Amino acid sequence: MPGDPRTARTRAKLRRALLEECALRPLTKVSVAALVRRAGVGRATFYLHYVDLEALAVDACADVVRDAVDALHSWRGTPDPAAPPPALLAFFDGLAPHAGLYRELLRPGGGGPLGLVLHQDLRARSHTERTLAGAPEPDLVASAVAATFTGVLADWLHGLIQAAPAEITHRVWRLLVTLHRTPLP
Repeated sequence: MPGDPRTARTRAKLRRALLEECALRPLTKVSVAALVRRAGVGRATFYLHYVDLEALAVDACADVVRDAVDALHSWRGTPDPAAPPPALLAFFDGLAPHAGLYRELLRPGGGGPLGLVLHQDLRARSHTERTLAGAPEPDLVASAVAATFTGVLADWLHGLIQAAPAEITHRVWRLLVTLHRTPLP
């Protein structure tokens, strides 16, 4: 039941247990048995809520998706390419504790189950905001913003882009502001 507090508590226990397990070992080495033991629930309870460990992992990492989308849309007025929103820096700074898990779910280039969720959520938010603002080409720019951010984030997490969190924040912000400002015929 979606509104049932017991369901929410059980899912929270499972998410917390997964993050604790993944702090010790890669997701591919986590077993359902170890996870349910840590969460204090039965194996059947796990399968009642999730089809597999990857589905639980994506759910456990859903906060990173919400944080990314919120961070990218936390500015108001005319964006300054030289001054990224503080929420964007906080987002990149906060990735370290679970970076290994994010790398497993967000593949280079932005693929993978977490990449799909991030791309969809970011595209929807960008499209909505561009449409409300009357900005041109909301479909095109929303897709470009979602693909760019998701791909850059994934490549940075995988070490394909070398930069400290503050540096990648500034670089990705300038890139996204440029996408939003590019004149379209």
